[in-house]
Amino acid sequence: MKNKTNSRERILSVAAMLFQSKGYNATGLNEILKISETPKGSLYYYFPNGKEELALEAIHLASNSIKSKLQIVLDKYSNPIEAIQTLIKNIIGDLEKESTQKGFSISLIALETYLSSEPLRQACSESFTDLQNMYIKKLDQSGIEKEVAKELGVFIQIIIEGAITVSLTQKSNDIFLIVSNQIKFLLTPYLNNKH
Repeated sequence: MKNKTNSRERILSVAAMLFQSKGYNATGLNEILKISETPKGSLYYYFPNGKEELALEAIHLASNSIKSKLQIVLDKYSNPIEAIQTLIKNIIGDLEKESTQKGFSISLIALETYLSSEPLRQACSESFTDLQNMYIKKLDQSGIEKEVAKELGVFIQIIIEGAITVSLTQKSNDIFLIVSNQIKFLLTPYLNNKH
């Protein structure tokens, strides 16, 4: 039974990596099978509804990984500015190692599938909302008024997601340095008013 579980996990892990780095449409099932070293029958055994079902599971896997990394950083720092700036440093480090979106963004699959697959659009939407809520919670815990924390949390998630896309497109991490500096300017007045 353990070997069967490993096959499912390998397929899912490879699919999540490829969907994040190459996109949904550019990733073929044969490529997933080849890299995961699993027979075709395994894919349809574990994911009988095919590529969309596999992508849905892969989005959940990637989203949980992204949220886990974010939560570790948010828990480590009481100051939200330090937490977000550390997160940005971690993303820069990961991008320098990988130079793909693998591990920190589902934007590519979200943009590719929002018109063609309602289940995938919904899964991406939920992932983005979860991330926003994590920032909102951190800002709220820092003493920022709830409504302001809500707007700032949404804005921070959007700006970091956008920075990942721009950084990959420009093949430069300079955009993250700008975001990191501006996060400090954005949040400091709200935090100073509370402390």
